[in-house]
Amino acid sequence: MKIKSQRDFASGILFLAIGVAFAVGATTYSFGNSARPGPGYFPLLLGIILALLGAIVLFTSLTIESEGGDPIGALTFKPLLLVLGAVVLFGVTLPYLGLVVAAPLMIVVSCLAGDEFHWGEALILCVVLTLFSWLVFSKGLGLTIPMLPAAFG
Repeated sequence: MKIKSQRDFASGILFLAIGVAFAVGATTYSFGNSARPGPGYFPLLLGIILALLGAIVLFTSLTIESEGGDPIGALTFKPLLLVLGAVVLFGVTLPYLGLVVAAPLMIVVSCLAGDEFHWGEALILCVVLTLFSWLVFSKGLGLTIPMLPAAFG
C-alpha cells in the first residue's frame, strides 16, 4: 500500500491518536446519559468524532492521488515557539494585567509568527477578539475574569 499524500497521512495519524486518547481518557469520568450528561460525555463523543475524522483523512491519504505526493515540509520552530509562547504569556499575565491587556498581547505575539505582519490587521483582531472574549466568558458564561490590570483594582 502506497501513501499518496504524506500530509494527509500524518494528519490522519495525529487526529486518530489524539481522538482515541481523549476517548479513552474520558472513560475514567462518569458518562451520564443524553438528558443529564456527565463530565465524560462530551470528551468521549468529541474523541470519537476526532478519531473518525482521522480515520477518514488517513483513508483518503492512501486512496486519493495528490500531485507530487504532497510532501511534509520542514519543521519551522519560530512560529511554533511564538504561538506556544503567546499562550503561556497569556496564562501568566491574565491575573495581573487583565483580559484587556493580556489578550491583545497574546494576539500580537501570535501574529508575529506569520510571514506577513500588518499592525492594522493585528489591532482589528485585538479589538474584535477581546470584545468577543469578554462577551462570551464574562457576560455569557458569567465567569469571573479580571478585565483590567490589578493596579486599577
